[in-house]
Amino acid sequence: MPVIKHNPKELFPQYRCYSHAMEIRGDSRMLVISGLNGYLADGKTMPESFEEQAEVIWTHIQTLLRSAGMDLHNLVSVRTYLADPSYDEANVRTRVKVLGTHEPTLTVVCCRLLDPKWKLEVEAVAAT
Repeated sequence: MPVIKHNPKELFPQYRCYSHAMEIRGDSRMLVISGLNGYLADGKTMPESFEEQAEVIWTHIQTLLRSAGMDLHNLVSVRTYLADPSYDEANVRTRVKVLGTHEPTLTVVCCRLLDPKWKLEVEAVAAT
């Protein structure tokens, strides 16, 4: 079963021992998207606000889905890590705006993230 890395240039540079997403091909396909943060393509610039970081992350997710020939309707699972529970309402608003009526499984975890600038991190799984 082939495994294909997806690291589009539109996203920030890869970390060490990391891919933005991995696609598993067989009779069906599964795309596993790493936890993404709000860095822009230069890997250095990150918006300050939660809403802007969330918008960047969802743009990254859509870029990765397109690179695998998928779209938001292929998402089967989304896990969001929030740096603070106060971001929950903004997170829900953003998710509803992006996903509309699509209802993948969801998990939201509040925790300390790797970098204090990060307001959230999102990982996802998509399948065909």
